[in-house]
Amino acid sequence: MLQLRSKETLDHGDRGWLKARHHFIVSAEGNPANGPLGALVVWNDDEIAPGTGFGRHSHTDMEIVTYVRQGAVTHEDSAGNVGRTVAGDVQVMSAGTGISHSEHNRDDGPLKLFQIWLRPRQFGGTPRWDSRKFPKTDRAGHLIELASGNPENAEALTIRADARVLGATLLARTTLTHTPSAHLRHTYLAPAQGAILVNGQRVAVGDGLAAIDEPELTITAIEDAEFILVDVA
Repeated sequence: MLQLRSKETLDHGDRGWLKARHHFIVSAEGNPANGPLGALVVWNDDEIAPGTGFGRHSHTDMEIVTYVRQGAVTHEDSAGNVGRTVAGDVQVMSAGTGISHSEHNRDDGPLKLFQIWLRPRQFGGTPRWDSRKFPKTDRAGHLIELASGNPENAEALTIRADARVLGATLLARTTLTHTPSAHLRHTYLAPAQGAILVNGQRVAVGDGLAAIDEPELTITAIEDAEFILVDVA
């Protein structure tokens, strides 16, 4: 089953410094059609103005994956981690028993990012943060894992959830095929750039697509495109 979540159906807000679209319902007043997919509960598409950001705030028992689409995000947390993650790269935070952090745009241009929240497979654990570079040339024409719940995958950032986060870039009129893992029955994807067809369904920047129990996804770029995909139990 495929469910297109077009940008017109997404909850959204504009605080001036923050423009956000929520692929998943975040309040009782939100669109009930855009509910969680298994352990995947949040996918925010945020644009943060220069010199602004999220002040220190806390999380517990959540895996948070941030994919930077444009600009750079500066992270600081109560565990002593400080990092700057630039466009095309990924940071992950396991909140575990509790961590407070801030995220800011210290650059002169806008910061655009996807922030993806996943429920952990077990509550608790020591909080942790990490980031890694993922050159777009390495994912040209095929999906690579950016973050994974499989601790044996040393090529991806580790998350404590039954999920994997993948990314790809596609030139116009090229195609790739994705077969979700047998134990991960939900898939969600969103373009970071361009427009794609997924099993014949058009998905453009600002949209998202949920797939449930789809044995295979055929993804074709209508124009040069980049997208992020999450398989989740």
